[in-house]
Amino acid sequence: MINLLRKNLIDLPINYSLNYYWCSGSLISAFMVSQIITGIILSFLYVSDYTTSFFTVMNFSNDSFVTWCIRYWHMLGVNLLFILVFIHMGRALYYSSYSSKGVWNIGFILYLLIMGEAFTGYILPWHQMSYWAATVITSIVSSLPLVGEVLYKYIVGGFSVTGDTLIRIFSVHVCLGFIILGLMFIHLFYLHKSGTNTPLFSFTSFSDLVYFHSYYSVKDFMCLCLLCFIAVFWLFISPDLLVDIEAYLEADILNTPVSIKPEWYFLMFYAILRCINSKIGGLSLILAFLFFLWIPTNNYSSCYFISRQLVFWSIVSIFFSLIYLGGCHPEYPYLVICQVFSILIVSLMFVFKLFWSSDYII
Repeated sequence: MINLLRKNLIDLPINYSLNYYWCSGSLISAFMVSQIITGIILSFLYVSDYTTSFFTVMNFSNDSFVTWCIRYWHMLGVNLLFILVFIHMGRALYYSSYSSKGVWNIGFILYLLIMGEAFTGYILPWHQMSYWAATVITSIVSSLPLVGEVLYKYIVGGFSVTGDTLIRIFSVHVCLGFIILGLMFIHLFYLHKSGTNTPLFSFTSFSDLVYFHSYYSVKDFMCLCLLCFIAVFWLFISPDLLVDIEAYLEADILNTPVSIKPEWYFLMFYAILRCINSKIGGLSLILAFLFFLWIPTNNYSSCYFISRQLVFWSIVSIFFSLIYLGGCHPEYPYLVICQVFSILIVSLMFVFKLFWSSDYII
Protein backbone atom coordinates (compact mmCIF):
# COMPACT_ATOMS: atom_id res chain seq x y z
CA MET A 1 0.00 0.00 0.00
CA ILE A 2 2.83 2.35 0.89
CA ASN A 3 4.62 1.52 -2.35
CA LEU A 4 1.41 2.20 -4.30
CA LEU A 5 1.00 5.63 -2.69
CA ARG A 6 4.67 6.43 -3.18
CA LYS A 7 4.52 5.42 -6.84
CA ASN A 8 1.43 7.57 -7.56
CA LEU A 9 1.94 10.59 -5.30
CA ILE A 10 5.66 10.98 -4.58
CA ASP A 11 7.92 9.31 -7.15
CA LEU A 12 5.58 9.83 -10.09
CA PRO A 13 7.60 11.20 -13.07
CA ILE A 14 5.97 14.33 -14.52
CA ASN A 15 6.99 16.48 -17.46
CA TYR A 16 8.64 19.75 -16.44
CA SER A 17 6.63 21.88 -18.91
CA LEU A 18 3.23 21.60 -17.17
CA ASN A 19 1.71 24.90 -16.10
CA TYR A 20 -0.80 25.86 -13.40
CA TYR A 21 -3.78 24.72 -15.51
CA TRP A 22 -2.74 21.17 -14.62
CA CYS A 23 -3.47 21.93 -10.93
CA SER A 24 -7.22 21.89 -11.58
CA GLY A 25 -7.44 18.10 -11.24
CA SER A 26 -6.01 18.02 -7.72
CA LEU A 27 -8.16 21.01 -6.73
CA ILE A 28 -11.29 19.21 -7.98
CA SER A 29 -10.34 16.16 -5.92
CA ALA A 30 -9.78 18.25 -2.79
CA PHE A 31 -13.07 20.11 -3.13
CA MET A 32 -14.97 16.92 -3.94
CA VAL A 33 -13.70 15.37 -0.69
CA SER A 34 -14.73 18.58 1.09
CA GLN A 35 -18.21 18.36 -0.46
CA ILE A 36 -18.59 14.73 0.64
CA ILE A 37 -17.52 15.51 4.23
CA THR A 38 -19.85 18.51 4.58
CA GLY A 39 -22.62 16.57 2.82
CA ILE A 40 -22.35 13.70 5.28
CA ILE A 41 -22.62 16.12 8.21
CA LEU A 42 -25.67 17.82 6.67
CA SER A 43 -27.31 14.46 5.90
CA PHE A 44 -27.29 13.67 9.64
CA LEU A 45 -29.40 16.79 10.25
CA TYR A 46 -31.57 16.79 7.12
CA VAL A 47 -35.15 15.45 7.10
CA SER A 48 -36.44 14.37 3.68
CA ASP A 49 -40.07 15.29 4.29
CA TYR A 50 -41.78 17.87 2.10
CA THR A 51 -43.58 19.43 5.08
CA THR A 52 -40.44 20.05 7.16
CA SER A 53 -37.40 19.87 4.85
CA PHE A 54 -37.49 23.59 3.96
CA PHE A 55 -37.62 24.69 7.60
CA THR A 56 -34.96 22.14 8.51
CA VAL A 57 -32.59 23.62 5.95
CA MET A 58 -33.41 27.16 7.06
CA ASN A 59 -32.67 26.19 10.64
CA PHE A 60 -29.16 25.22 9.55
CA SER A 61 -28.56 28.92 8.98
CA ASN A 62 -30.57 30.31 11.88
CA ASP A 63 -29.79 28.07 14.84
CA SER A 64 -26.02 27.70 14.82
CA PHE A 65 -23.04 29.46 13.30
CA VAL A 66 -21.30 26.12 12.78
CA THR A 67 -24.17 24.62 10.74
CA TRP A 68 -24.44 27.92 8.85
CA CYS A 69 -20.77 27.62 7.85
CA ILE A 70 -21.15 23.96 6.87
CA ARG A 71 -24.27 24.58 4.78
CA TYR A 72 -22.91 27.64 2.97
CA TRP A 73 -19.52 26.01 2.42
CA HIS A 74 -21.40 23.09 0.81
CA MET A 75 -23.36 25.50 -1.39
CA LEU A 76 -20.35 27.60 -2.28
CA GLY A 77 -18.24 24.50 -2.89
CA VAL A 78 -20.59 23.41 -5.69
CA ASN A 79 -20.02 26.68 -7.55
CA LEU A 80 -16.24 26.50 -7.14
CA LEU A 81 -16.29 22.83 -8.12
CA PHE A 82 -18.05 23.58 -11.41
CA ILE A 83 -15.69 26.48 -12.13
CA LEU A 84 -12.78 24.06 -11.68
CA VAL A 85 -14.50 21.37 -13.76
CA PHE A 86 -15.07 23.81 -16.65
CA ILE A 87 -11.41 24.93 -16.47
CA HIS A 88 -10.30 21.30 -16.32
CA MET A 89 -12.42 20.23 -19.30
CA GLY A 90 -11.51 23.37 -21.25
CA ARG A 91 -7.82 22.65 -20.75
CA ALA A 92 -8.39 19.01 -21.76
CA LEU A 93 -10.13 20.09 -24.97
CA TYR A 94 -7.53 22.74 -25.73
CA TYR A 95 -4.60 20.35 -25.42
CA SER A 96 -6.43 17.34 -26.94
CA SER A 97 -6.52 15.20 -23.80
CA TYR A 98 -9.48 13.34 -25.30
CA SER A 99 -6.97 11.31 -27.29
CA SER A 100 -6.33 9.34 -24.06
CA LYS A 101 -9.55 7.38 -24.29
CA GLY A 102 -9.55 5.73 -20.86
CA VAL A 103 -8.93 8.97 -18.97
CA TRP A 104 -11.37 10.96 -21.12
CA ASN A 105 -14.21 8.42 -20.92
CA ILE A 106 -14.07 8.18 -17.12
CA GLY A 107 -13.73 11.96 -16.87
CA PHE A 108 -16.78 12.53 -19.04
CA ILE A 109 -18.82 10.09 -16.93
CA LEU A 110 -17.66 11.99 -13.86
CA TYR A 111 -18.87 15.26 -15.41
CA LEU A 112 -22.34 13.80 -16.01
CA LEU A 113 -22.50 12.35 -12.49
CA ILE A 114 -21.39 15.65 -10.94
CA MET A 115 -24.20 17.40 -12.83
CA GLY A 116 -26.65 14.80 -11.52
CA GLU A 117 -25.28 15.22 -8.00
CA ALA A 118 -25.62 19.01 -8.19
CA PHE A 119 -29.17 18.81 -9.56
CA THR A 120 -30.38 16.40 -6.88
CA GLY A 121 -28.74 18.52 -4.19
CA TYR A 122 -30.45 21.63 -5.55
CA ILE A 123 -33.87 20.00 -5.08
CA LEU A 124 -33.36 18.96 -1.45
CA PRO A 125 -34.00 22.37 0.23
CA TRP A 126 -37.53 22.23 -1.28
CA HIS A 127 -37.80 25.96 -1.89
CA GLN A 128 -39.71 27.60 -4.73
CA MET A 129 -37.01 27.48 -7.36
CA SER A 130 -35.85 23.96 -6.54
CA TYR A 131 -39.39 22.57 -6.67
CA TRP A 132 -40.27 24.20 -9.98
CA ALA A 133 -36.88 23.43 -11.49
CA ALA A 134 -37.47 19.77 -10.59
CA THR A 135 -40.95 19.96 -12.14
CA VAL A 136 -39.66 21.42 -15.40
CA ILE A 137 -36.64 19.12 -15.78
CA THR A 138 -38.45 15.90 -14.87
CA SER A 139 -41.28 16.75 -17.28
CA ILE A 140 -38.78 16.33 -20.11
CA VAL A 141 -38.60 12.62 -19.27
CA SER A 142 -42.35 12.22 -19.84
CA SER A 143 -41.95 13.52 -23.41
CA LEU A 144 -39.73 10.59 -24.40
CA PRO A 145 -41.46 8.24 -26.85
CA LEU A 146 -42.72 4.82 -25.69
CA VAL A 147 -41.11 4.68 -22.23
CA GLY A 148 -41.48 8.34 -21.20
CA GLU A 149 -44.62 8.08 -19.06
CA VAL A 150 -43.54 4.91 -17.27
CA LEU A 151 -40.03 6.21 -16.65
CA TYR A 152 -41.40 9.50 -15.32
CA LYS A 153 -43.54 7.71 -12.74
CA TYR A 154 -40.56 5.70 -11.51
CA ILE A 155 -38.42 8.83 -11.17
CA VAL A 156 -40.91 11.09 -9.37
CA GLY A 157 -42.81 8.31 -7.58
CA GLY A 158 -46.23 9.28 -8.92
CA PHE A 159 -47.97 11.55 -11.42
CA SER A 160 -46.10 14.72 -10.37
CA VAL A 161 -43.26 15.95 -8.16
CA THR A 162 -44.28 15.23 -4.55
CA GLY A 163 -42.80 14.30 -1.20
CA ASP A 164 -42.05 10.82 -2.54
CA THR A 165 -39.81 12.45 -5.14
CA LEU A 166 -37.88 14.21 -2.36
CA ILE A 167 -37.15 10.91 -0.59
CA ARG A 168 -35.87 9.34 -3.82
CA ILE A 169 -33.79 12.39 -4.68
CA PHE A 170 -32.16 12.35 -1.24
CA SER A 171 -31.18 8.69 -1.62
CA VAL A 172 -29.73 9.30 -5.09
CA HIS A 173 -27.83 12.37 -3.87
CA VAL A 174 -26.15 10.44 -1.05
CA CYS A 175 -25.24 7.42 -3.21
CA LEU A 176 -23.90 9.45 -6.13
CA GLY A 177 -21.30 11.15 -3.94
CA PHE A 178 -19.58 7.85 -3.13
CA ILE A 179 -19.84 6.65 -6.74
CA ILE A 180 -18.13 9.85 -7.89
CA LEU A 181 -15.39 9.37 -5.29
CA GLY A 182 -14.74 5.83 -6.55
CA LEU A 183 -14.64 6.91 -10.19
CA MET A 184 -12.15 9.64 -9.30
CA PHE A 185 -9.67 6.95 -8.22
CA ILE A 186 -10.29 5.07 -11.48
CA HIS A 187 -9.76 8.34 -13.40
CA LEU A 188 -6.46 8.82 -11.55
CA PHE A 189 -5.44 5.23 -12.31
CA TYR A 190 -5.95 5.67 -16.06
CA LEU A 191 -4.18 9.03 -15.95
CA HIS A 192 -1.05 7.58 -14.35
CA LYS A 193 -1.21 4.55 -16.62
CA SER A 194 -1.28 6.50 -19.90
CA GLY A 195 0.52 9.63 -18.69
CA THR A 196 -0.59 13.24 -18.98
CA ASN A 197 -0.23 15.42 -22.04
CA THR A 198 1.95 18.53 -22.11
CA PRO A 199 1.56 22.03 -23.58
CA LEU A 200 4.74 21.50 -25.64
CA PHE A 201 3.66 18.05 -26.89
CA SER A 202 6.89 16.50 -25.59
CA PHE A 203 5.47 13.05 -24.92
CA THR A 204 8.57 10.93 -25.59
CA SER A 205 11.26 13.10 -24.03
CA PHE A 206 12.85 11.89 -20.79
CA SER A 207 15.26 14.81 -20.41
CA ASP A 208 12.91 17.16 -18.56
CA LEU A 209 11.12 14.83 -16.15
CA VAL A 210 10.74 15.72 -12.47
CA TYR A 211 9.12 13.91 -9.56
CA PHE A 212 5.61 14.93 -8.56
CA HIS A 213 6.82 15.57 -5.01
CA SER A 214 7.90 18.13 -4.22
CA TYR A 215 7.92 20.10 -7.47
CA TYR A 216 4.22 19.78 -8.31
CA SER A 217 2.83 18.90 -4.88
CA VAL A 218 3.96 22.31 -3.61
CA LYS A 219 2.30 24.01 -6.59
CA ASP A 220 -0.95 22.13 -6.00
CA PHE A 221 -0.88 22.97 -2.28
CA MET A 222 -0.26 26.66 -3.02
CA CYS A 223 -3.20 26.74 -5.47
CA LEU A 224 -5.40 24.96 -2.90
CA CYS A 225 -4.51 27.52 -0.22
CA LEU A 226 -5.27 30.37 -2.62
CA LEU A 227 -8.61 28.85 -3.60
CA CYS A 228 -9.55 28.22 0.04
CA PHE A 229 -8.75 31.86 0.82
CA ILE A 230 -11.05 32.96 -2.02
CA ALA A 231 -13.75 30.59 -0.75
CA VAL A 232 -13.52 31.90 2.83
CA PHE A 233 -13.55 35.50 1.59
CA TRP A 234 -16.61 34.71 -0.54
CA LEU A 235 -18.27 32.88 2.36
CA PHE A 236 -18.06 35.75 4.84
CA ILE A 237 -18.34 38.75 2.49
CA SER A 238 -21.15 37.74 0.10
CA PRO A 239 -22.43 34.19 0.74
CA ASP A 240 -25.69 34.81 -1.18
CA LEU A 241 -24.01 36.17 -4.31
CA LEU A 242 -25.25 33.30 -6.53
CA VAL A 243 -28.34 32.36 -4.50
CA ASP A 244 -31.72 33.14 -6.07
CA ILE A 245 -34.19 35.11 -3.95
CA GLU A 246 -36.74 32.32 -4.46
CA ALA A 247 -34.45 30.05 -2.43
CA TYR A 248 -35.83 31.69 0.73
CA LEU A 249 -39.46 30.89 -0.08
CA GLU A 250 -41.02 27.54 0.71
CA ALA A 251 -42.18 25.48 -2.28
CA ASP A 252 -45.77 26.29 -3.28
CA ILE A 253 -47.39 24.14 -5.96
CA LEU A 254 -50.04 26.81 -6.56
CA ASN A 255 -47.64 29.70 -7.11
CA THR A 256 -45.36 29.49 -10.14
CA PRO A 257 -42.30 31.84 -10.11
CA VAL A 258 -42.23 34.53 -12.79
CA SER A 259 -38.97 33.20 -14.20
CA ILE A 260 -37.95 29.61 -13.57
CA LYS A 261 -34.23 29.02 -13.95
CA PRO A 262 -31.69 26.58 -12.51
CA GLU A 263 -28.24 27.35 -11.13
CA TRP A 264 -25.72 29.06 -13.43
CA TYR A 265 -23.87 25.84 -14.31
CA PHE A 266 -27.06 24.43 -15.87
CA LEU A 267 -28.10 27.62 -17.68
CA MET A 268 -26.36 26.65 -20.92
CA PHE A 269 -28.42 23.46 -21.27
CA TYR A 270 -31.53 25.24 -19.98
CA ALA A 271 -31.15 27.91 -22.67
CA ILE A 272 -31.04 25.22 -25.38
CA LEU A 273 -34.11 23.44 -23.97
CA ARG A 274 -36.07 26.65 -23.64
CA CYS A 275 -35.40 28.08 -27.09
CA ILE A 276 -36.56 24.97 -28.98
CA ASN A 277 -40.35 24.63 -29.21
CA SER A 278 -40.22 20.83 -29.04
CA LYS A 279 -38.95 19.17 -25.85
CA ILE A 280 -37.63 16.26 -27.90
CA GLY A 281 -35.87 18.70 -30.24
CA GLY A 282 -34.18 20.53 -27.38
CA LEU A 283 -33.18 17.28 -25.69
CA SER A 284 -31.81 15.93 -28.99
CA LEU A 285 -29.69 19.06 -29.45
CA ILE A 286 -28.26 18.71 -25.94
CA LEU A 287 -27.52 15.03 -26.51
CA ALA A 288 -25.80 15.89 -29.80
CA PHE A 289 -23.61 18.45 -28.03
CA LEU A 290 -22.73 16.00 -25.25
CA PHE A 291 -21.98 13.28 -27.82
CA PHE A 292 -19.57 15.48 -29.79
CA LEU A 293 -18.06 16.70 -26.52
CA TRP A 294 -17.50 13.10 -25.40
CA ILE A 295 -16.41 11.27 -28.55
CA PRO A 296 -12.67 10.56 -28.20
CA THR A 297 -10.63 11.11 -31.37
CA ASN A 298 -6.94 10.87 -32.19
CA ASN A 299 -5.59 14.37 -32.67
CA TYR A 300 -2.26 14.69 -34.47
CA SER A 301 -2.26 18.46 -34.88
CA SER A 302 -0.90 21.22 -32.69
CA CYS A 303 -3.37 23.15 -30.57
CA TYR A 304 -1.69 26.38 -31.70
CA PHE A 305 -3.02 26.29 -35.28
CA ILE A 306 -4.89 29.53 -35.96
CA SER A 307 -7.97 27.77 -37.35
CA ARG A 308 -8.15 25.47 -34.32
CA GLN A 309 -7.73 28.42 -31.98
CA LEU A 310 -10.60 30.28 -33.67
CA VAL A 311 -12.94 27.30 -33.35
CA PHE A 312 -12.03 26.63 -29.72
CA TRP A 313 -12.45 30.22 -28.52
CA SER A 314 -15.68 30.53 -30.51
CA ILE A 315 -17.04 27.52 -28.59
CA VAL A 316 -15.96 29.11 -25.28
CA SER A 317 -17.57 32.45 -26.21
CA ILE A 318 -20.86 30.84 -27.25
CA PHE A 319 -20.83 28.69 -24.09
CA PHE A 320 -20.67 31.75 -21.82
CA SER A 321 -23.18 33.59 -24.01
CA LEU A 322 -25.68 30.75 -23.57
CA ILE A 323 -25.13 30.88 -19.79
CA TYR A 324 -26.06 34.57 -19.86
CA LEU A 325 -29.02 34.04 -22.21
CA GLY A 326 -30.31 31.18 -20.05
CA GLY A 327 -30.77 33.65 -17.20
CA CYS A 328 -32.67 36.16 -19.36
CA HIS A 329 -36.44 36.28 -19.63
CA PRO A 330 -37.72 33.94 -22.40
CA GLU A 331 -38.71 36.52 -24.97
CA TYR A 332 -37.57 38.06 -28.26
CA PRO A 333 -34.71 38.52 -29.16
CA TYR A 334 -33.14 36.20 -26.55
CA LEU A 335 -34.91 33.08 -27.82
CA VAL A 336 -33.84 33.70 -31.43
CA ILE A 337 -30.23 34.28 -30.41
CA CYS A 338 -30.35 31.12 -28.29
CA GLN A 339 -31.56 29.09 -31.26
CA VAL A 340 -28.72 30.37 -33.45
CA PHE A 341 -26.08 29.86 -30.76
CA SER A 342 -27.40 26.37 -29.86
CA ILE A 343 -27.04 25.10 -33.43
CA LEU A 344 -23.71 26.89 -33.81
CA ILE A 345 -22.10 25.42 -30.67
CA VAL A 346 -23.08 21.87 -31.70
CA SER A 347 -21.68 22.42 -35.20
CA LEU A 348 -18.43 23.93 -33.90
CA MET A 349 -17.96 21.09 -31.42
CA PHE A 350 -18.38 18.62 -34.29
CA VAL A 351 -15.75 20.50 -36.31
CA PHE A 352 -13.38 20.80 -33.36
CA LYS A 353 -13.44 17.08 -32.46
CA LEU A 354 -13.38 15.57 -35.95
CA PHE A 355 -11.72 18.04 -38.35
CA TRP A 356 -8.22 17.68 -36.87
CA SER A 357 -8.36 13.92 -36.23
CA SER A 358 -6.24 12.79 -39.23
CA ASP A 359 -2.53 12.66 -39.90
CA TYR A 360 -2.79 15.08 -42.81
CA ILE A 361 -3.48 18.58 -41.57
CA ILE A 362 -3.76 21.51 -43.93
